Amino acid sequence: MAVLLSLSTAKIQQMELFFQISLFNLLTITYCITFTKLMHPWRISKLTIWSKMMADQIPDLNATARSGTGKGAARKARRDGLVPGVVYGGGQDPQPINVKYNELFKMVKAGRFLSTLFNLKVPDQEDVRVICRNVQRHVVKDLPTHLDLMRLRRSSRVNLFIPVEFINEEECPGLKRGGVLTVVRTEVELKVTASDIPEKLIANLEGLDIGDGITISNIEMPAGARPMITDRDFVIANVSAPSALKSTDEDEEVSDAEDSAEDSEENSENTENSSEE
Repeated sequence: MAVLLSLSTAKIQQMELFFQISLFNLLTITYCITFTKLMHPWRISKLTIWSKMMADQIPDLNATARSGTGKGAARKARRDGLVPGVVYGGGQDPQPINVKYNELFKMVKAGRFLSTLFNLKVPDQEDVRVICRNVQRHVVKDLPTHLDLMRLRRSSRVNLFIPVEFINEEECPGLKRGGVLTVVRTEVELKVTASDIPEKLIANLEGLDIGDGITISNIEMPAGARPMITDRDFVIANVSAPSALKSTDEDEEVSDAEDSAEDSEENSENTENSSEE
């Protein structure tokens, strides 16, 4: 009985501490997860749904407003460990900003930075969805020195270059025979919706033989996306013959041509001899 009483007392203390959280946190996923663990431990399976919701959230890009403009203010920001940038578009005036170098470097290094929709957070300003249009880098060190951000709505349409990934190379007969995969386009420009930007396009090499190719019509387009080139079925890649096989084919063609030339000469000589007789 004493054990049950002590457990219930601990539970009450835990609940009192829990409900002291501000009302603002009532709408957060973390609060809901904690509430489920505390009040309904038999419903922990619901955490998978909330984890998925958390993963689908738009990542934040923290920045501060930059008062000065020009090269002098940009140099000062870089000396302070910041990367200067500008936010434009959306029917508003351009806004100079600074982003912490360490945070920006990690995001750029993680990949897909230019095709990711961010939630820009600037103190004392409303959050706005942006996408990076350009990252300037140091000529020698190849480190970010400036970035351009464009304001977007979730329903906005934007042109982006999406990388192409090739799969099932082991299932490609042409490559097994020594063929070479010649990539014509490593990325394709698509018009996509800002809320549904694809990470990559998938090009399937399964069943391709030497001489076969992949065009844009062979690639499944993500929902709401379309290629910017619409007047032709452009090539993404093809499986070409190796140089050794090409030289062998050329030698065979040359020998066949020589044989045909010799045959024609013999036929002409036979014709002349028969006419003389």
